[in-house]
Amino acid sequence: MMTTVGTDAVLAAELARAAGRMLMTLRAEMGFDDPRALRDEGDRRSHELITAALADRRPGDAVLSEEGKDDLGRLTADRVWIVDPLDGTREFGEPGRTDWAVHVALWAAGGTGSRAGEVPGRAAPAGDLVAAAVALPAAGLVFCTEPPPVPAPPAGGPARIVASRSRAPAVVDEVTSALAGQKLTLGSAGAKAMAILRGEADVYVHAGGLYEWDSAAPVAVARAAGLHASRIDGSPLIYNARDPLLPDLLVCRAEYVRDVLAVTRPSAGDPL
Repeated sequence: MMTTVGTDAVLAAELARAAGRMLMTLRAEMGFDDPRALRDEGDRRSHELITAALADRRPGDAVLSEEGKDDLGRLTADRVWIVDPLDGTREFGEPGRTDWAVHVALWAAGGTGSRAGEVPGRAAPAGDLVAAAVALPAAGLVFCTEPPPVPAPPAGGPARIVASRSRAPAVVDEVTSALAGQKLTLGSAGAKAMAILRGEADVYVHAGGLYEWDSAAPVAVARAAGLHASRIDGSPLIYNARDPLLPDLLVCRAEYVRDVLAVTRPSAGDPL
């Protein structure tokens, strides 16, 4: 049973951890003979666990979840939880894989680091991410914005660029070539962003197919740790927009920002 919690960041971590424990138990109970059934059940149960807890603990807040119906009343809400109950669903359904995650983030109107006004083509209420957690249940890890995580020190050697396991865009190869780096692949967006915190990668870049729930929690945690996070053209990541599609993302160590953006900015206008 989950205990009473205080701050939003602590709540985010507790919910991500609880959902992760449930998902690990579900994996053990159902096994992997029917991966589709396991994935569907994982998505459903994690969504229900997190949203029920939020309804109980933060009854006045809105929720945007990948597995829930989008209530556009969130656009006038002061606080919106942005949740991916099971990120990396494909990997969750494969035995032995640890690159799947639970994302829980909170957006607040006028939040710290808020983006005033609207962004052309992506109108959104002024506000920003203020708390988040990313759980990597199969690795036994939870990363939270409070206290801020401390990234592993630079590894030295060629830059390691982590990309989507199933649909890495062309920009990944362009960045890897420009940095004379090494390309790695992982499943969940949360697992990829946290790989930088863990010292297993230096740059995560993606273009196409991402939504707010894919990146909100990883971005908030990465920012708290002092990493760079933006669109691939360097512009801010805007959350709680009417259209939750937020298709491209760059998360990297600060020392790689200039060299990566030199490659990705010209690509930002290409079809995603």
